[in-house]
Amino acid sequence: MAGKYMAYVGSYSYNGQAKGITVYDVDVENGYFKYRCEVEVDNSSYLAVSHDGKTLYSIADEGVVSFRILPNGGLTRLNSAGIKGMRGCHLATDAEDKYIFVSGYHDGKETILRLNPDGTVGEITDKVFHKGLGSVAERNFRPHVSCAGRTPDGEFLMAADLGIDQVKIYGFDSEKGTISQVDAVRCELESAPRQFVFSKDGRFFYLMYQLKNAIDVYSYEYEPGERVPKIERLQTVSSTDTPAGELTAACAIRMSPDDRYLFCSNAGDNCVSIYERDPDTGLLTMKCCLPISGDYPKDIAIFPDGNHLASINHGSNSISFFQVEYKEKLLVMSGRSISVNEPNCCVITKVPTRGKKAD
Repeated sequence: MAGKYMAYVGSYSYNGQAKGITVYDVDVENGYFKYRCEVEVDNSSYLAVSHDGKTLYSIADEGVVSFRILPNGGLTRLNSAGIKGMRGCHLATDAEDKYIFVSGYHDGKETILRLNPDGTVGEITDKVFHKGLGSVAERNFRPHVSCAGRTPDGEFLMAADLGIDQVKIYGFDSEKGTISQVDAVRCELESAPRQFVFSKDGRFFYLMYQLKNAIDVYSYEYEPGERVPKIERLQTVSSTDTPAGELTAACAIRMSPDDRYLFCSNAGDNCVSIYERDPDTGLLTMKCCLPISGDYPKDIAIFPDGNHLASINHGSNSISFFQVEYKEKLLVMSGRSISVNEPNCCVITKVPTRGKKAD
């Protein structure tokens, strides 16, 4: 793979064992990270890279922090912005890097902030508190917004709420940065929709459930001028091959760079499931479900070659590395696990050359 790649891992810092973001050089060919340094952020629970590859954003106690990604892969802090609510759990930027969306697990709030041309975080343009009641005490008995993102056509913002078992669909005003609800995907009770990801062509999205331990495949279609998109559920697959009744929870989903494979990590049984994706129908076929040599794989990162992955193991304070053998349906360790305190998430990105976008 041409170019230089970096990995940024967000960790909790409240116990004093981690500073917030750990920076690694990425060995793409061998599927491994090499430690570079740490950058201070208060409790970095989620990270996102701008679509132009020039800016890294992190959740922090104070809201959102932005960093310029330097030509050598290092970080320099730009600014921070408050969200007037409890600390978020998920970040996403839109394709044009005009807005950033902050999902709030603790207060059930979705916050939209404007992004400035230099990558700094600007003012809040809109916010909404989800309302409603779930069905399981302590986990999903009230709103918990766990993931949000703008649809590929740019017309809507989708927000998954694992507390009330819904994915709310908001019409999005791209000039004002404001939203208004137009529809919702109503999921099974006690399913806890946690994360979703779209295919690159925008025709399908994949919704992962934390408590149901499943992934639903949906078709997505929007005709200009229509008030709502047309969404149809096509398939449901298990997130793991662990027998029913075992204590497990789906954690994260990621798509391979070529869109051919979907990955899902699971806590409890501590495994990663790999699915082959049919680009025409969008349907998934499980290739394998294998252990990740760690505890609580809260996130997974797919290397840019699509042939390696890193499991971000929150419970065992480690990152484990694997080569993906698709034909043999195997995960082969590509190096020893490395230690990092309470990792929450990881992004791998190509360092942008001056004046050009990253891949």
